[in-house]
Amino acid sequence: MRQGSDGQAVIRFRAAGVFLLLAHLLLVGWLALRPLDVPWTTAANLRPFAGIKADLSLGPSVAAHRIGAGLLLLAPLGVLLPMAGGRLYVSPWASLARTVAAGALISLVIELAQTGVPGQVVDVDSLLLNTVGVALAHLLVVPVCRTRLRRRKQLRRVPAAPRPRDDAAQGSTPTISRVGIAP
Repeated sequence: MRQGSDGQAVIRFRAAGVFLLLAHLLLVGWLALRPLDVPWTTAANLRPFAGIKADLSLGPSVAAHRIGAGLLLLAPLGVLLPMAGGRLYVSPWASLARTVAAGALISLVIELAQTGVPGQVVDVDSLLLNTVGVALAHLLVVPVCRTRLRRRKQLRRVPAAPRPRDDAAQGSTPTISRVGIAP
């Protein structure tokens, strides 16, 4: 998006996105990387969908809570990353790919950092759920918001007043007679 008459609005929008993104990442870091005082921990889950299957076997309410928590932990990144980027005119697929890749990398960093925290265990399913949460949030919110912002920007544009023609002051354009081609 170019900075024009609404350049200050774009800067404020991006600054708000960066601030909210940093605040969310600090909250996620505090939630995911604080030591837990537990008498024992389970082994690391490195098999995809094994933890989700175990959650589903515990019953629908427990499964919905655990899977929902995994989906919602990093879901705001699906909105905050494009907001911090501040691009209004961008390919939806490129935006989705960038956002999901960044969300997956952030989730991977958190999972790897958990290896050094007492009581926290690496779980590949939380990596998958976090990434899917980022993708769903992006798909549900960002295209709609970008469309609304584009419409609002087009409605705010005031058509330029027609410029007066200066032809009368300068006279008409001279014409040159045609010269035939020599044989």
